Amino acid sequence: MAQIDVIVPVYQAEAFLSDCIESLLSQTFTDWGLILVDDGSRDRSGAICDEYASRDNRIRVIHQPNGGVSAARNRGLSEVAAPWVYFLDSDDLLYSPEALGALIAPLASNPGADAACGVVYLREGEITTPDDPIPPGRYDESGIREQILRPLMGQRLAAPIFNGYPVRYLFRASIIREGGLRFQGGYLEDELFLLEYFSRARAIISTGAPLYIYRMNPASATHHFMRDFPGVFRRFMAAKADFAARSGLGDACPGWVENTNWAGLLIAVGNEFAPGNELPDRQHRKNLRSLCALPEFSSAIAALHPRGCGRRKQIVSELIIRRQYGLLCLLYRLKNRGRS
Repeated sequence: MAQIDVIVPVYQAEAFLSDCIESLLSQTFTDWGLILVDDGSRDRSGAICDEYASRDNRIRVIHQPNGGVSAARNRGLSEVAAPWVYFLDSDDLLYSPEALGALIAPLASNPGADAACGVVYLREGEITTPDDPIPPGRYDESGIREQILRPLMGQRLAAPIFNGYPVRYLFRASIIREGGLRFQGGYLEDELFLLEYFSRARAIISTGAPLYIYRMNPASATHHFMRDFPGVFRRFMAAKADFAARSGLGDACPGWVENTNWAGLLIAVGNEFAPGNELPDRQHRKNLRSLCALPEFSSAIAALHPRGCGRRKQIVSELIIRRQYGLLCLLYRLKNRGRS
């Protein structure tokens, strides 16, 4: 049995998949198993998975009809036998051959702890390093509450945002199994999974080192139009509210509803101008008015004036408050100019 099972959900990833798998094959830490879940790809992704599995018996391939990234990750979780679980996205890669070894090494002297690392962003061949939201060190349950759970629950606007990337962590399989934890839905599912997991974790070791390369891929699902985003967001908020009530974290994070609704509104506005929703400005303006009039978003606008956002988000939020929908259309038209 391997020490780490690595789960890679695969969908239409032929351009990057080999780089992803090769970054794992090059690891100096070799006690891993790879679970590739081909989620109904129509390109050569499934064949690439099979080719690698035929050459390395540590690699397993599951082919299933398309169900989305949550379904693919959940299928991978159902196959886990190792004590540790690591998620790797098919268009990303590990930072160096020492990445997995550096992530798991501190756990030998820290029984009961999980592990976290930093990420770097890769965009058009250039690497940037964002601020690490979990400084190096060991955090007990109270530290996890302050460094992970509270930012995920209640602070979704002020920069730097605590991104809910599961790829930053080495997860204990027993916690996932005993809690019956699974990914829910097709968007913002990472945040919910992390909230559920870390409400059960006892300790975490942060290496402080960037061990993961997150590729800013314009072809990824998060950069395409989601037709029913308000409905998806409501389901996410219902699940988050349920967690808040069960964990007591909602009471510890006053204003989390308005904060999260504002964050959802900013995502919804960006989604309005995403590829796949090319409309005349008149229709965009109408849709923006309708979005901002939805009860969850209109109440957030009335209750909270965002401060400390990144520059673009701050501008967008100010235009929303002032109902300057025409200027919003102009802003996004300039932002998206020249995109494919």
